[in-house]
Amino acid sequence: MGMTRHFTDHPASVGESYTEHFRVAAHFARCLTKAAGAAAVHAVVPSMCKTTASECIRELYAEMNSSARGHASADAASADAA
Repeated sequence: MGMTRHFTDHPASVGESYTEHFRVAAHFARCLTKAAGAAAVHAVVPSMCKTTASECIRELYAEMNSSARGHASADAASADAA
């Protein structure tokens, strides 16, 4: 397998360029980091962040299974940058 195929085969299999796939995956990583932080806070103080992690996971699941997944992460990235 050529080295470039490590970077292009999977993104192509989901209909994205490498850059599009990078943005989507980075967006998911940010959301999962937020969910993990909320879960950690909830573990220490159970009255805090009661639904934050599960809401993040539900939103990511919906986004991952939508046909506009790259567009949603690009919109979120734009909002994060503002």
